[in-house]
Amino acid sequence: MGEYPPEASGRQEDAWGGSSGQTWADDEALAGRQAELAALTALGFSKPLLARLAALAHTNGTSVESELLRNGEVEEKSYYAAVARLLRLPFVDAIDPRTVSDFPLLDTQLQQPLTLRIAHRNRSPQTAVVPQASRIADLAAALAALPLLGRDLAITTPSAIRSAVWSAGAERRVRETTNRLFEDRPHLSARVVLAGHQGFYAGLAVAAFFSALMLRPTETLLWLHITLSIIYFLSLTLRLAALVRKSTSSAPQHAAAVLGPLPHYTVMVALYREAGMAKQLISSLRRLDWPASLLDIKLVCEADDKETIAALKAERPGPHFEIIEVPAYGPRTKPKALTYALTAVRGELLAIYDAEDRPHPQQLREAHARFNAAPPELACLQAPLIITNAGASWLSALFSLEYSALFRGLLPMLGKQRMPLPLGGTSNHFRTEALRKAGGWDPYNVTEDADLGLRLYRLGYRADVLHRQTLEDAPVELPVWLAQRSRWFKGWLQTWLVLMRDPFRLSREMGLAAFLIFQLMVGGMLISSLLHPLIIVFLAGGIVALLTAPASAIPLDVLTLFVIDFVNIMGSYLIFIGLGIGSMIDHEKRLVGRRWIMVPLYWLMTSVAAWRAVAELRRKPFFWNKTPHKPVSPKLP
Repeated sequence: MGEYPPEASGRQEDAWGGSSGQTWADDEALAGRQAELAALTALGFSKPLLARLAALAHTNGTSVESELLRNGEVEEKSYYAAVARLLRLPFVDAIDPRTVSDFPLLDTQLQQPLTLRIAHRNRSPQTAVVPQASRIADLAAALAALPLLGRDLAITTPSAIRSAVWSAGAERRVRETTNRLFEDRPHLSARVVLAGHQGFYAGLAVAAFFSALMLRPTETLLWLHITLSIIYFLSLTLRLAALVRKSTSSAPQHAAAVLGPLPHYTVMVALYREAGMAKQLISSLRRLDWPASLLDIKLVCEADDKETIAALKAERPGPHFEIIEVPAYGPRTKPKALTYALTAVRGELLAIYDAEDRPHPQQLREAHARFNAAPPELACLQAPLIITNAGASWLSALFSLEYSALFRGLLPMLGKQRMPLPLGGTSNHFRTEALRKAGGWDPYNVTEDADLGLRLYRLGYRADVLHRQTLEDAPVELPVWLAQRSRWFKGWLQTWLVLMRDPFRLSREMGLAAFLIFQLMVGGMLISSLLHPLIIVFLAGGIVALLTAPASAIPLDVLTLFVIDFVNIMGSYLIFIGLGIGSMIDHEKRLVGRRWIMVPLYWLMTSVAAWRAVAELRRKPFFWNKTPHKPVSPKLP
């Protein structure tokens, strides 16, 4: 590396790939680009390389330096060590977090690390800086004019600053992450499981029911039967509407691709005990079609999960990946980890994936085009989740049917009608600003996706769906499926209780139609799942009555309820199968085969999971049942 040539900044002209035929935004931008190229030349980079990177920078709306570093043309430490030698300043490749004073504004250095004050114990303080290539000439001139300026100055790397800031502010940051939503908006937080007035009314309702059951058992059971049948039927009609829409709607229209510079896009993946998934995950994320210089991928791990962190590092993911370690504090949940990392998000858009996900490479492009064409109120886009191992077992086959009906049947209808969407826990794409205004994820809600989707809606935002999919594998073992489903039900219970703390306020914020859809989507689903066995008992009782009594002696109300129960049970099964199969491609249908005949057993198991969730909500409301994952078998398509 040579000395910095002071006259070089005025000699670029056509040396960088024909700049005379290119037009920069203005003279200031052109001068900055020339200064940047001059500095990089002084650092020893060849003109053909810089010409290629300059063309990329022009296309992406970035700097040549960022293209150089983020595309892996040079290692970060080597680059900034060379800058330090050029400026004749010391180079600091690691910063002891104990020498950094923590304060709230320190977190700004996580998004754009530029400078950090280091308070050494045995010598004078030092300021570590990350100079931009376009400013190196100015810094060199300042050091030449004011030699004392460099006495306490050192060059460091963005990664060194981020690492020190993450560690220095960890205790404050994790406390804020855990408590912010509860302290700022307690009515939106699931930290309090059951509000006092909710407990009072729930206890009153249970006492009234059992009192009526003892005093007037026949009439009480009749009214319970009627009420449950109506709720069940209304929930069924919502899915029937989705099935009718699916059979009559045309192919979705895609937003046109956006030409010109793209925004920064952050991708976050929360990981816990996922060492075995590291290779597949990194490979899937590398396939995303987005410029590396504009991609900010954050792998969010628990700090004590050393095995996963080591496995990720062993994959050498690249300069646009960052591994974030979340301190062990408060509820150990995925939403807490994501909200902790939200502080450092640099992208205007943000996508969330899970460890086992294989997103379509063009998914970010589609989401960006949709956001670009939509008003700011569109805050979230949900990509469809498709199960690839439906042929592995009857359990995964039914899971595949369920996901198909939800993500490619029901949610598209709700999005089209501008209704609230209970999001899936992965493949959500957000406008980062809207997500921050909504308070991020609730660390105490174990089905944070549904909670966030409904919270965004009541705050005036809306969500819609994408076309390009994310591939996943479903659980194939009953204990794993049951633990996962119980967590989902527990979170849906939390979400319903949070939103129903003030029903009148909720109906005003959502609107009456959306309020009713919420009740059917979440409340109706919870009730029908919990009491599904009771509907079967009612149906069986009706069959016995019809078989044992003469036709002329069967009361009209018994016959009517039997018909309603039969329609509810058979209709719900048929709509579930029809909406799921109708949303699949032929390959998926072949994988499912005839396993749809297991739907009745699947729904009974769902009821078991729902009751287990009720028990867990009382004993361990914030416990996160971890779903283990395995890499995809090479034999699977």
